[in-house]
Amino acid sequence: MLKVNIGQTDRILRIIFGLAIIAVGVYVQSWWGAIGLIPLATAIIRWCPLYAPLGISTCRASSDEKA
Repeated sequence: MLKVNIGQTDRILRIIFGLAIIAVGVYVQSWWGAIGLIPLATAIIRWCPLYAPLGISTCRASSDEKA
């Protein structure tokens, strides 16, 4: 299992930005809106592949549940 490295605030922001990017893509009828799936997916699984090698975690406690 992956270690959770996305906290609650980070997760909410990723969901909002992901949905906004998707909405803009749909509005302008562009496939670029598919990029919004990346922050949305990372928010759902609560693990960011860019945070892992850098040792970044936005979780409050290291004892958070695993994804």
